[in-house]
Amino acid sequence: MKEIKVPELAESITEGTIAEWLVNKGDQVEKGDPVLELETDKVNVEVNADTGGVITELLKEAGDDVEVGDVIAKVDETGEASGKEDDSSGEDASEEKTEEKPDEGKQEAKEEKTEDKKEEKEDKKEKSSDDDSKKEDIIATPAARKRARELGIDLSEISARDPYGRVRPEDVDEHANDSSKEEKKQTSSGSSSDKKEKESKEEFSKPVEREKMSRRRQTIAKRLVEVQQESAMLTTFNEVDMTNIMNLRKERKEAFQDKHGVKLGFMSFFTKAAVGALKEFPLLNAEIQGKEVVKKKFYDIGMAVSTDEGLVVPVVRDADRVGFAGIESEIIRLAEMARNKELGLDDLQGGSFTITNGGIFGSMLSTPILNSPQVGILGLHNIEKRPKVMPDDSIEARPMMYIALSYDHRIVDGKEAVQFLRRIKEMIEDPYDLLLEG
Repeated sequence: MKEIKVPELAESITEGTIAEWLVNKGDQVEKGDPVLELETDKVNVEVNADTGGVITELLKEAGDDVEVGDVIAKVDETGEASGKEDDSSGEDASEEKTEEKPDEGKQEAKEEKTEDKKEEKEDKKEKSSDDDSKKEDIIATPAARKRARELGIDLSEISARDPYGRVRPEDVDEHANDSSKEEKKQTSSGSSSDKKEKESKEEFSKPVEREKMSRRRQTIAKRLVEVQQESAMLTTFNEVDMTNIMNLRKERKEAFQDKHGVKLGFMSFFTKAAVGALKEFPLLNAEIQGKEVVKKKFYDIGMAVSTDEGLVVPVVRDADRVGFAGIESEIIRLAEMARNKELGLDDLQGGSFTITNGGIFGSMLSTPILNSPQVGILGLHNIEKRPKVMPDDSIEARPMMYIALSYDHRIVDGKEAVQFLRRIKEMIEDPYDLLLEG
């Protein structure tokens, strides 16, 4: 008999939740066949059978939490898959047996009942005789025995203070007081636990629906709270005039798509601008490890993608070495994989800075939360025409976007954060500067 265990997935993943069993008890599996889908903090992965054989036992159910190394199923290497014919033949045989000897079964049942009654009577007699002998062996004063009978206390439960072991009336009273105190403690602890349960599960007078959070949603909730508790997070804002970028995009988008097979979007411009600004302000491309600041010399930019199960942040690798077309293609690929639940752990690990675009949902302004252990995240928003005072003091309606930078104030000062965001504004408003710096 071989065991199927939860394999090691990655250093940062030590547990998961069984999303779905792909096999049933009695199924034949080959080595390498997927047996279940495991939901982890970041991605869903399939767990494969280590050996071929028949599934004899499923030790966990769908929805159970498991850790790396836990035994989740057993496989019989010499067994054969169970069939319906065997079950039906077994049922027929059992039916024949019951039809052949119905009278014998009744007779045996009667005999068993009479024997059980005799045994019960004998047990009661033995028990009563044992209790009587115990009571006789206990040394107690007549007054103590009378007091014990009045309070309904068993003398064998009382500890005597007399050096000779004699139970006195005061011993009985003390035992009664101690037992009443314990009962009060139990009732008070029970009431307090009930109170906590009521507080945690508030009752509603109107219909509600309760459902368990997925492991990914639990992890997202836990980490968002941890970031706010462990970092000195602060957000600064600025406003970008998108006129020049929109004009450039309008002029080049058809030729760009014909040449590269992808549309020229805004994300590639902001990715290149972020890379250029990170080179000038390296602390925003760093992280804290203990008492050290680790400045990263690479530019792996995380792109926040919203899925049905929550937010994931796949990473565009070496964004400083990839062109606009490469960035757009990679963003499309990662977004499709995220929505189809095909992202691997390598796609999610090791980012140095993150960009999130709430503008696609119509967000005008927000304060993005850091993607720990990173110390900076850039938030983009929707584009709206707003009045802007031009250099000649005229007022024009221009396509404007609010941008936000959340940063960890423990290593990034306000001056650097403001200058970083202003540098992004300058590069977006001057595409030629962007092409040189990004």
